[in-house]
Amino acid sequence: MANKNDNGTEKPTRRDLLRAGVRGAALLSLGSGLGLGMGALGRRSSGDGRVWQINPDKCIQCENCASYCVLNPSAVKCVHATGICGYCELCFGYFDAAGVQTTGAEGQLCPTGAIHRQHVSGPDYEYAIDEDDCIGCGRCVEGCNRDGNGAFYLQVRHDRCVNCSQCTIAEACPSGAFVRLPATRPYLLREPEAS
Repeated sequence: MANKNDNGTEKPTRRDLLRAGVRGAALLSLGSGLGLGMGALGRRSSGDGRVWQINPDKCIQCENCASYCVLNPSAVKCVHATGICGYCELCFGYFDAAGVQTTGAEGQLCPTGAIHRQHVSGPDYEYAIDEDDCIGCGRCVEGCNRDGNGAFYLQVRHDRCVNCSQCTIAEACPSGAFVRLPATRPYLLREPEAS
C-alpha cells in the first residue's frame, strides 16, 4: 500500500529525498566553482568522525546493499581477498555452481559481468572486480562463501559513499552487518588465517 498525499499523489520516500539531495549537492558544487565534486563529498565523514562499513563475518548476502543504497549503483562493492583465493578454474564466486556445464563466460554468476577472469597458468585463474560494473548484490560473495573459500566479500567504498547519518542499507540489514568505524580505519578486511 503506497503512502498518498491528500491530493492522491504518492508521497516521496526517504530514499527519493536523499537521492534528490545528493543530486542537488552535486549540481550546486559544479556551479559554485569551489571544486567540491561528488568524489570529495563521498569521502567526507560524518560529524562524529565515523563511517559506515560492512562486517564481512556478519554479512549474509541478502542483496539489500544493491537495492537500499541512496546511490545507484550502490556504494557497496565486492572485494577480492587475493591472499585467501585459491585461483581455481571453477570459482564458485564467478560461476553459478548449480548451472555449471562449462567454464565459459555463459555460466557467470554476476548479473552485470563485473568479475573478470584471466588464465595465469595450469589450472590457475586470476579474478578481478570492475567496481564500476559491480552493484553490490553479493551473489558472488554468497557463492564463494557457500562453495569456495570466502575470498569475495562486500565493503562500502568511501570514495562513493555519501555517509548518510542514518544509512538506509544499515536500516534494512537483517544481520546487523553494517557498523560504524573510525574514519581513520574505515575497512574490515578478510585476511588469510594464520596456520
